[in-house]
Amino acid sequence: MLSSKAPAMFKLLRSSRRLNQSSSTIQHPLNQWVGQSQDRHTTIRRPFASSLASQVAKSKPLANVRKQLWEFYFSTGRGANALFEAIDLDENGFVEPVELKAFMIEVLKDPDGVEIDPTEIMPYAWNRLEQQEAAGQQYDMKAFKKWLIAATKMSADTKNSRIMAYLAQHPQQGEQYISDAEEEENYTWNEETMSQSLRRMQYAVRGEVVMKADQLAAQGRDILYTNIGNPHQVGQAPITYFRQTLALCDLPAEYGVDHPNVNDLFPRDVVKRAREYREIIGPSGTGAYTHSQGILGLRKHVAEFIQNRDGYKSYPGNIFLTNGASTAISMVLQGLLASNKDAIMIPIPQYPIYSALISKLGGRQVGYELDESLNWAVTREELDKRLAKAKKEDLDVKALAMINPGNPSGNVMTHEDIQVILEFCDENGIVVLADEVYQTNVYAETAQFVSAKKVALDCQLRDLQLVSFHSTSKGLIGECGRRGGYMELHHIDPYVQSQLYKLASADLCSGVVGQVMTSLMLRPPEPSDESYALFDKEMTGIYNGLKERSKKLVEGLNTIPGITCVPAEGAMYAFPSVEIPQKAIEAAKEQGTTPDNLYALSLLEETGICVVPASGFGQKKGRVGFRTTFLHPDTLKAIDLFAKHHAKFVEQYSD
Repeated sequence: MLSSKAPAMFKLLRSSRRLNQSSSTIQHPLNQWVGQSQDRHTTIRRPFASSLASQVAKSKPLANVRKQLWEFYFSTGRGANALFEAIDLDENGFVEPVELKAFMIEVLKDPDGVEIDPTEIMPYAWNRLEQQEAAGQQYDMKAFKKWLIAATKMSADTKNSRIMAYLAQHPQQGEQYISDAEEEENYTWNEETMSQSLRRMQYAVRGEVVMKADQLAAQGRDILYTNIGNPHQVGQAPITYFRQTLALCDLPAEYGVDHPNVNDLFPRDVVKRAREYREIIGPSGTGAYTHSQGILGLRKHVAEFIQNRDGYKSYPGNIFLTNGASTAISMVLQGLLASNKDAIMIPIPQYPIYSALISKLGGRQVGYELDESLNWAVTREELDKRLAKAKKEDLDVKALAMINPGNPSGNVMTHEDIQVILEFCDENGIVVLADEVYQTNVYAETAQFVSAKKVALDCQLRDLQLVSFHSTSKGLIGECGRRGGYMELHHIDPYVQSQLYKLASADLCSGVVGQVMTSLMLRPPEPSDESYALFDKEMTGIYNGLKERSKKLVEGLNTIPGITCVPAEGAMYAFPSVEIPQKAIEAAKEQGTTPDNLYALSLLEETGICVVPASGFGQKKGRVGFRTTFLHPDTLKAIDLFAKHHAKFVEQYSD
């Protein structure tokens, strides 16, 4: 769908002359420019009767059209064909590297016409372009689209060709159909005709380093996975109380809550809670669809939790139970991003779900940098500067995402830290997306979780529009596979909420077990209950383990020359900064990847430790690092391996 603020180029193209008779299969010239000019198998050039230059000369300068085409592609991933046409003015079906370089220098100028160095924006794609020029090779449409993907991805960590190889080799993928045709298959749905937004979408947490780790594990290598917050995968045991209650909710009554010996098999408070849930769910049980926002009784539990936590009223009608926080975030972003000029402010570093979804949905990212020297806080000056720059680029900032406690940074925001962000958003009419899935994971004695909603109401920001997210995947329970979570809408337009309900309805409802799990997370057993002693023992053990590892991991990393790490006050991650030789940076550039990715792959090969390159989260220019969890019990044993690898890596790339 085109933006309501349709660029001038589309108005121009709508009035352009008809195509040659030879291209009569295309009904409207606009189709060609927004990426629809393909036959069923591959892209075919169908040039206008006269050149692009002669058409635009009568109305708009060519540079303006090119700029608008680039911005449209940059935000939506659509219009690659149009970009190709805008560069290939001699219509020979090829783009010379020198033409592409001139084009990029032209379209990357800032609003004042000042040239921006492309090597600062797209260093790895630009390096590939220079290599293509040195080899005397041209770009056809297919190669051009591949280069565009590289030029507009958030980082160069993961190449799509490597994903194909990964899927072909991974032992858990399962057998796939493979054509036995002697000639190459001619698929109509292929890398050129598919969604280009999907091609350039990235999710670093499951990127190239993880793929390589899986391949090594399949070959028999011992791999220490510290790449993802997936507690049960690395040995954390489930909480008995939760699993017992879920089991009785799922079991047919005669084998569960109504069995004559049920109280011999389950604690009495578990049986009582399961009966309560079964009544709330109704006679259809956990196998039936529910209300699209989630079961009302369970949403009441969420509202009670929020009200008790914050001291302010919460309403079940403003709660959506969702398949984890990620689904809720996706729903809200779909409702926010209405045009290719719409933007979301995201923290740098950020959790990659934001950049991935914004890219997929055709929006623009406006990064605001968290200050590592200020325990990853953000200043008002930084927020104002980024917003002013976005406005200068004619972007409409619709929302701002904040993550507290931080992922990947591990910081816990103070009341004052949150107030800075909320007042900025309130003054500028920006919706706040408060990602609070780690609110239970606070380890520093001086830190305390405070919700964005509480700060907003404490500060009497009555006009602030806020959506908050929580999940069963994190905290101390780590029930990632249950896919439970919720979002609360605070001071959101009722019409918008009705449309979000419509969006939820399209997916019918979230998983019922996840809905129950969300309620259980927020309503643990009481101290007087039979189950409480075991529950408290299990939860305390998990918390103390995380707290100890968070402290000792950071301390251990900080003893390694060349590695520094801000204390992990909360969440599940450490985010160290790494000093590496210039020779390593140059080697990464030659390989078309980032220094972080080069370092992380080397760490994996040398030690079997799987981390996530910091570039996948975004970071300050010139910084190199990685994210590691401290979930695995063996994490602390790995500190010596981190040290040995770093020394070897530095030696390898020293002059």
